[in-house]
Amino acid sequence: MPKGASKSGAARKAAGADPKAGRPAGTTPRTGKPRARKTSPRQHSPSAQRADSSSAAARRVLKRLVQGETPPTQAMSIVERLAGSPYANPRVRSGGPDASARKTLDLALGMAETMFRYGAGALEVETAMIAVTAAYGLENIEVDITNQSVLLNYSPKDQTPITVMRVVRSWTNNYAGLALVHRLVTDIVDGNVSRAEASQQLNAIVHQPKPFPRWAVTFSAGLFAAAIVAFIGGSPLGSAVGFASTILVSLVQRVLGRWRVPDFFTTAASGFLVTALAMLFWWLDATDAANLDIAPGIVVAGGILLMLPTGRLVSAVQDAINGFPVTAAGRFLSAFLTFGAIVAGIAVALVAGALVGMPRLEVTEVASSQYPFAVTLLLLAVALATISITEQSPANLVLPTVLIGVGGFLVSVAAETAGIGPRLTPAIAAIVIGMASRIVALRMGAPQLVIAVPAILFLFPGLSIFRSMYGLSIGLDDISAGVIGLFNALTVILAIAGGVVFGDNLARPLTRNLNGNDRRNRRR
Repeated sequence: MPKGASKSGAARKAAGADPKAGRPAGTTPRTGKPRARKTSPRQHSPSAQRADSSSAAARRVLKRLVQGETPPTQAMSIVERLAGSPYANPRVRSGGPDASARKTLDLALGMAETMFRYGAGALEVETAMIAVTAAYGLENIEVDITNQSVLLNYSPKDQTPITVMRVVRSWTNNYAGLALVHRLVTDIVDGNVSRAEASQQLNAIVHQPKPFPRWAVTFSAGLFAAAIVAFIGGSPLGSAVGFASTILVSLVQRVLGRWRVPDFFTTAASGFLVTALAMLFWWLDATDAANLDIAPGIVVAGGILLMLPTGRLVSAVQDAINGFPVTAAGRFLSAFLTFGAIVAGIAVALVAGALVGMPRLEVTEVASSQYPFAVTLLLLAVALATISITEQSPANLVLPTVLIGVGGFLVSVAAETAGIGPRLTPAIAAIVIGMASRIVALRMGAPQLVIAVPAILFLFPGLSIFRSMYGLSIGLDDISAGVIGLFNALTVILAIAGGVVFGDNLARPLTRNLNGNDRRNRRR
């Protein structure tokens, strides 16, 4: 190439001309206009970068302050309902939902029906159903629970939805069965049980005999009444009358149950028998026909404690607090009907006694234990052990129930010594019992209710109920005092139930590592 050409090309390049198109560099081929220059991030100055990043950060902070972390109408994942429950962080099966989803739904419904029949609360039933369906790979699940029915809806995307429902028509005392279902759900959530194995185990739990035979339950009920009468302040003869009347009541309830008599009338007849027998023995003492030392109010108080709907009241308060208003309303209505039946039976017995000429009672005297403090603790321990047998609790939970109940009694004694009122003292003891029951029960593979309900029974004001009903039925001059006393008794009962639920919630941070975190760590 000639040297002149090379120089001319270099001159054009130095002057900014394009050697290929004969046009200035940086222009477009068609128009010859200057082309927009693209600047790389490296060409920005450090001050400009800092300004842009600080502006973006400020916008993000402002957006979070104004809008929040998530949109306000975003639906909550139903698996998040398991947070804080014993079934948190379930091991979800990979590979999508099972083709036979109906079998999983039937398994979850069978568990829910069994748990409801054995006395579980609505929140525990709901979390168990969610945990089981999630563990077997079913999403898009909705659960609806009322007082007697459980509805489960499965609506996968682009498929026909499935809705199944189960109605619970019977209840029984079987805390051992409830604990077994709790352990089965825990094994399912851990991923250790297949669906077929879970169905077989649930069927075995339903058909498994209760841990204690019927005669042992009847004898334990009488022994509980005798121990609690002595614990409240009754004499040995009063304990004997309480034992005999409770045995008789158990036999009558069994006969009326075979005759399909409604629970309301069965409970009313039981309250009548307990009161009538106590008044009869007291009348014999009052007429000098025998030298007996018996306080009918204490005997009745010990006899009606077994009839009080303790488990339903605790579950009703728990359901109301946890957002199940329909279920809570149904449980409250059932519990108050039972309470009304007890009151009606006591009132009929008192009126009948007055008609046959029984003298008036002195119900304003304050009762206290006639035995040393160590003997009082022993009587309470016997009462707690026998009520655990009556509720068909697992055998390995009887001793923990006794220890927790005795601890709650010591707390109530300390609170009473400190000058706390008689209405707040049982609630404080119930809070302590509720906390300890959750911690111990979850460690031993059972729900909190199994320990808490038998452990709080001694706190219920049975003597106040009898005194109030005597004022309403016999003492016409003390009707207002009877109404106030009955209202106070109801207030204390609700405070005890609320204290158990509050203690359960207080203990949740202490029990997170028992199931959920351990399960999450194993999965990691």
